[in-house]
Amino acid sequence: MNLFEQLKHHDEQIAVIGLGYVGLPVAIEFAKKYRVIGYDVNKEKLNMYLNGIDVTEEVGNEAIRETTLTFTSDEALLQNCKFHIVAVPTPINLDKTPNLAPIISASRTIGRNLTKGSIVVYESTVYPGTTEEVCVPILEEESGLVYGKDFKVGYSPERINPGDKVNTLTKIIKIVSGSDEEALREISQV
Repeated sequence: MNLFEQLKHHDEQIAVIGLGYVGLPVAIEFAKKYRVIGYDVNKEKLNMYLNGIDVTEEVGNEAIRETTLTFTSDEALLQNCKFHIVAVPTPINLDKTPNLAPIISASRTIGRNLTKGSIVVYESTVYPGTTEEVCVPILEEESGLVYGKDFKVGYSPERINPGDKVNTLTKIIKIVSGSDEEALREISQV
């Protein structure tokens, strides 16, 4: 059984890392069909979600209260997931260069908890080459696993326009890529 089938039958879980205006809607939508862990380092934000309050104002309080999504700041729970979606912010430094600190930190966290057979999909906005040149080496270093053999990666650019209540996540076409044909097929199915 492939990873998509395992996710569909609730034998495996999805992790969404970063629960801001992009990650939260993604996690909420996936939780309607799959078992999902929503991970964020901001415990205050997580407490708001646990109390049914949508601090992003992207999905609404009712969606937060009704979701089956597991909210956590416990990175060990990521070990229970085989499909990881990275949706952390990528702010700009004062000199207009991208600040990769959040994506590097997220990659380290995932790497420490990565298991064989996993797929990591980056949704954060980054410049070409970031996934392969920055993130993959961190995932390998932290996990001791081999890219392409033990885990695969993909990229799915963020297409959410914060505050846009018309062109929402469920109404836009997602673009996905994968590190090989198998990863692309799995990512596309999910």
